[in-house]
Parts: sequence; C-alpha cells; structure tokens
Amino acid sequence: MGGAYRFLAYFGLGDTRLKKTMIGAFLFGVGIIGMLDGIIFHQILQWHSVDMYGDRHHQIMSDGFFHLFVTVIIFLSGILLWKSNPVGTAYYFWSSFFLGAGIFNLVEGIVNHHLLQIHHVKPGHSQFLYDISYDLFALLLIGIGWLLYRRTKSK
Repeated sequence: MGGAYRFLAYFGLGDTRLKKTMIGAFLFGVGIIGMLDGIIFHQILQWHSVDMYGDRHHQIMSDGFFHLFVTVIIFLSGILLWKSNPVGTAYYFWSSFFLGAGIFNLVEGIVNHHLLQIHHVKPGHSQFLYDISYDLFALLLIGIGWLLYRRTKSK
C-alpha cells in the first residue's frame, strides 16, 4: 500500500487514520461496484460474462473468480475501515467510495470493452453505445467523488 499512501500524501492527507479510511472506502467502492456489475450484468440481465468467448462452463467459472475477487476486496476494505476507526467527515469516505467505484468501472471499461474486447456490456447491434454509456457512468461516479473530495478541502 506504499504507493497509495504516497498518492494520498500528495493531496496533503498525512493522517494515517485518514489514509486508512480513504483507502478502505476506495476499496469498498471498487468491491461494491464490482459486485453490482456481476449481479446486474452477469446474473440478472445475463448480458455478458467475464469470458464471453468460452463455453458456458468457462463463462460461469470466470464470473465466479470475478465474484471471489470483489468479495476479497470488500473484505479487505472492511478490515482497513475497522482498523482505521474512521476519521474525518463523511465526505472523505464517500468521495473515496465514488472515486473507487468510478475508477474501477472506467479502467474495466477501457481495458476489457475497448482495448482487449474481452467482453462488451451488451454484445450485439449497439454494443459500442452500451460500452460508451458504461464509461460515461464511470466518469459521472468519478465526478461525484471529486466534487465530494473538493468539499472536504473547503471545510
């Protein structure tokens, strides 16, 4: 976590408890948005799997590994938040949460949907429109996180 602490120090966040709170909330955002992605797009809508081009067995297995990954992230975020004895305003927590969720979605969208084309949000006729909408939603989450973070700096 050394890199994350240096990143937070760049923004003048020197308090270790505050760093743990913000990193924990960031990871919580990553885990929750990943969990929601899996539940909504993989299971309920069944638009895609992590591995779209394998047989059904490999699609389900790849989704299982993805769910295991986000579960571990949520668990680690809980440990960090518990150990940090959360400090600061709720804006620190929520700004980090939304930044984590948005950055995860944006990176996942750019890498998996556009660069590697491992899968698309909804394959088919309008897949580019669905992929771009997903990216725009990620940017909205990042924007919310940034605005909340700016609010912490003005207090």
